[in-house]
Amino acid sequence: MTKVGIICEYNPFHNGHKYHIDKIKEMFPDSIIILAMSPSFTQRGDVSIINKWDKTRIALENNIDLVVEIPTKYVIQSADTFSKAVDILNYLDVDYLVFGSESDDINKLKYISKIQSESKYNNEVKKLMDNGISYKNALHKALKIYNIEDIESNDILGISYIKEINNIKSRMIPLTIKRTNDYNSNNLDSDIISANAIRNNINNIDIKKYVPKNAIVDYYTPDYFNLLKYKIISDNELYKYNLVDEGIENRLKKCITECNTLEELIDKVKTKRYTVNKLKRMFISILLSFKKEDNDKDIKYIRVLGFNNNGQKYLNSIKKSIKIPIYTKFNKDLEYEYNVSKIYSLIVNDSELIKKELTNLIRL
Repeated sequence: MTKVGIICEYNPFHNGHKYHIDKIKEMFPDSIIILAMSPSFTQRGDVSIINKWDKTRIALENNIDLVVEIPTKYVIQSADTFSKAVDILNYLDVDYLVFGSESDDINKLKYISKIQSESKYNNEVKKLMDNGISYKNALHKALKIYNIEDIESNDILGISYIKEINNIKSRMIPLTIKRTNDYNSNNLDSDIISANAIRNNINNIDIKKYVPKNAIVDYYTPDYFNLLKYKIISDNELYKYNLVDEGIENRLKKCITECNTLEELIDKVKTKRYTVNKLKRMFISILLSFKKEDNDKDIKYIRVLGFNNNGQKYLNSIKKSIKIPIYTKFNKDLEYEYNVSKIYSLIVNDSELIKKELTNLIRL
């Protein structure tokens, strides 16, 4: 039986995600599909507009067999750290990792991933950053040495996945599915639009056109600015949190009292080095008290959020061979996720999520 892995955020789940799963089913009819999913926060530094339990149910109702959680500490960082999700799938003995790609050119992405592992490339990135270029832009500009033009947004994640596959010497094979739209597009003309377009227009569109019927829920409209403002004002050791460096904590302290929204704060604080997405990830790190010293190099456990019968049978067949713990119920190793859930529940005004963190496992 073929095991296929997907890394996702489903913020929210839409027709493009269903298309992705359906294409995998066409490619591998007799397969187990395993989903490594971001929980309450996302790699771009956003708050998920759907809680992870609803996302898990939606995934299972759309032909996913097993859903596991990417720990928050890896989610709210750069693409290379987020790609530790690959390690989770590798522990679960996945054969193929299939991801959406604007270019749909797996050989090009493999070539770029090889380049990005070379010292020549990394030295050029460092030199560009020393000259005030942001990390993301430095990655793009350094490729020009190799006569490679800019790469698309979603391909950045794909390249990081391939690098991680190589880093851990996994036998997993990366494959791409052509994306039907741009990752950051706000175009609303098709039945398949980006999650970004849905989030930006969710109060102005008929969601039924863009989302499978069984994926429609009450979406949150999260606003954590007041919580963040309190944290920045009251905490005198902001420098200890992840991504807070180079004295930017002083700038935060100065600007926070002048701002009434997250957008205002970002506008006042952003620089070439501190891009919007990096700032948003930094703010989430502050909000969640994620300290630099808490960075874990390696995945320490696998947390199962849900499964169907096929997923449960597969999990039972391999769990004895997996070298790290697998949790289907709350464990002390999940204490940080429990605290994250408490904060998320405040943001979205849903206290039931705290109880679910201790007891939930979605079965289909």
